Amino acid sequence: MSSSVQLFRDQRYHELKGQCLQQGILFEDPEFPASDESLYYDSAAKGKVEWKRPKDLCEDPHLLVDGMSSHDFHQGKLGNCWFVAACSCLALRKSLWQQVIPDYNEQEWDPKNPRKYAGIFRFRFWRFGEWTEVVVDDLLPTENGELIYCRSNVRNEFWSALLEKAYAKLAGSYQALDGGCAAEALVDFTGAVAESINLEEGKYGEVISEQMKLFEDLMKVYKRGGFISCSISSPGRPSEAETEKGLIVGHAYSVTAIRKLRLGESLVFSFKAEKLFMIRLRNPWGKKEWHGAWSDSSEEWKKVSDSERKNLGLTVENDGEFWMTFEDWCKNFTDVDICRTVNTSCFSLHKTWEKEMIYGAWAKHPEPLLNRSGGCFDNKETFLQNPQYLFDVKKAQDKVLVSLQQEDRRKYKKEGKGDNITIGFEILKVEDNRRYRLHKLTVQERVATSPYSNTRSVFLRRTLQQGRYVLVPTTYIPGVPTKFILRLYTDVPSKLREMKADRPKMTCWSLLCGYPRRVTQIKVHSAEGLQKQDRSGGADPYVLIKCENQSRRSPVQHDTTSPIFNTQVIFYRKDIDSPVTIQVWNSSLLRDRFLGQAVLAASPGEPRQQQRLKLRGRGGGEAAEVPGHISVTVLCSEDLGEL
Repeated sequence: MSSSVQLFRDQRYHELKGQCLQQGILFEDPEFPASDESLYYDSAAKGKVEWKRPKDLCEDPHLLVDGMSSHDFHQGKLGNCWFVAACSCLALRKSLWQQVIPDYNEQEWDPKNPRKYAGIFRFRFWRFGEWTEVVVDDLLPTENGELIYCRSNVRNEFWSALLEKAYAKLAGSYQALDGGCAAEALVDFTGAVAESINLEEGKYGEVISEQMKLFEDLMKVYKRGGFISCSISSPGRPSEAETEKGLIVGHAYSVTAIRKLRLGESLVFSFKAEKLFMIRLRNPWGKKEWHGAWSDSSEEWKKVSDSERKNLGLTVENDGEFWMTFEDWCKNFTDVDICRTVNTSCFSLHKTWEKEMIYGAWAKHPEPLLNRSGGCFDNKETFLQNPQYLFDVKKAQDKVLVSLQQEDRRKYKKEGKGDNITIGFEILKVEDNRRYRLHKLTVQERVATSPYSNTRSVFLRRTLQQGRYVLVPTTYIPGVPTKFILRLYTDVPSKLREMKADRPKMTCWSLLCGYPRRVTQIKVHSAEGLQKQDRSGGADPYVLIKCENQSRRSPVQHDTTSPIFNTQVIFYRKDIDSPVTIQVWNSSLLRDRFLGQAVLAASPGEPRQQQRLKLRGRGGGEAAEVPGHISVTVLCSEDLGEL
C-alpha cells in the first residue's frame, strides 16, 4: 500500500483523539452526525432510531473478538448484502483487512485503561486510485437496544458495524448503501481489479470445457488472494424470493473456498478416485442455505471421510455457509463478480505485471475538437471526440489487462443522480509512429471492445500483437460528463499516455525548419511472390517505409514468401515533392538483403483504395521489375487534422 493516504474531509484521527482525551469527552463526528441526515438521503424515509455507543449495548465491547472471520456478521435491515458479502471475503485475508483497519490493536478497547478510549475509529478505503482514511465516532443506529444494520454474531464485537458506518459516511448516508455490487466494495477494500461474468450468456452451465476453464481461472484468482462473489439475477422474479433449492434471488453470496475433492481409495501405484470440483459459499444473512446435492446434511457427504470433512470445514449448522459442485453453481447462479489482486511486485514467484494508471474525464464542449464526451463506437460522427490514450506492445505478443472505473456516484443520490453511467472502451491498432489524436478511422484496426455496463468498472483481458494501440474510453451515449480511472497491466512497460494535440505544434523552429504541409497514412497489408532466400524455399521478410528523413520498420515475418505485414505508419511531410519509398528486405544473421521496393508520390489525388504494386529494383519508377508484389493503402490530405 502506498504510504500516501488522503484524509476524508481533512479529519486527522490522532489530533481528534488527542483533543477528546484532553477534554475527557467521547468523540462526536460533526461531518457524519448521529441524525436522520446520516441515515437517509430521501427525506421521506423515517424511522424510530436511537444512536447508541457500544458501551450502552454490552458490558465488554471490543473491536475484534478472537480475530476476524467470514462468519463474524449478519446483514441487518439494510439492503446491502453486497457489502456484507464483500466483508466476508475480506475477513479471509488478514494482510488485506489490516490495510482497511490500520493499527487495529491500538484502536481496540483497553479495559485496563478506559480513560484512553475516546469513541473514535479510523478505516481506510481505496477510493478512485488513492487510499483514503475515514474517521467515525462509535454512535451506532439501534432499535430496541439492538443494532439495526450490519452486526456481529458475537454481541460485544463491533468491527463490522463501525466499518459499515465509515463506508456509509463515504457514500453520504446509510441509505445510499441500499443495493449495489460486491465487486465495488472489494475494490474499495483492496484496490483490486474488478471483472463481471454472466454465467448464462457464457453458457457455463452447458459447455463443460468452458466450465473447466472458468474453474481453473477462479481457483487461481482465489489462491492468489483475489475475491469472488455471485448472485442470481431476478427478471420476472421478486427480489429475495427463495428458489426450490434454497438460494435467494437478487442476493450477493461470497465465495469462501474453491477445491478439487477426490473420492475413492489411494492405492500403492495408482489412485482410483472420482474427482469433484467444489465451491463453498456464504449467505450474508448467516442462514438460508443450498438444499441440493452436497448441502450440509446431504447423503453425498457419506462418501467423504471424517478427516476430509474436517479439513473442508464442513458443519451441519444453518450458519449460511455451504458447499455445492461447480457444475451446480454454474447452473444455478447467473452473475459472478471477480476481484483480481494484480501482482506488481518484483519479488514474487508468480507472474508480475507492469502497471500504468491515468486519471481522466468525459467532458462536454460545443467545439468538436475540444469535446471529450463522444459516446460509444456506434456514434460514428462523435466517437473519436472521446479521450484517447496511446500505449505500445513491445513483445511479439503480450497479454493485456485493462480496467476502466468511473467515480463512485452514491454521493450524488441526494441530488437524484446516484446511478452508475454505462461505460466501456475500444482498443484500436494504429500507426507505429502515431503521436496525434485520431480524427477519422481509415487504415486502423478495431481489435478489442470491452463489455458495456452500468457497473462502476469494466474489465477486459486480451492478447495483443506487437505494435502501437489507442485506447478510447467512452460512455455509452454522448454528452455524459464524469471522471474515470484507467488502469493498464502489461508484461513489459507500455508507456500509456494521453494524446491531447490534434496536429504538430507550430513553433519558432517551424519558421526556420519548415512546417508540415501534408499528412500521409500508409498501410502495407502484405506481399506475395517474393524471391526465395533459402534452400527450403522460404524467406524472412520485413518492410522498411521511408519518407524524407523518417523511416519505420515492420517486425520480421519468418519462413514465408507471402508475408502478412499489416504495418501502419503516418508521416507529416514538409517536402511534398519527396516520394514515399516502401522497401522489402530479407532478414539475415550476417547481412540483410534487399528484395525490392515501390516508390509513391503519395499525393491527395491518388486512389484511396487498396493497391497492388509491382516490386522494382533501386533507381526510381523506371527501375527493373523484380519478383513479387506488395498490397498497400495510401491516404493523403492537406488538412493535417483530417487523419
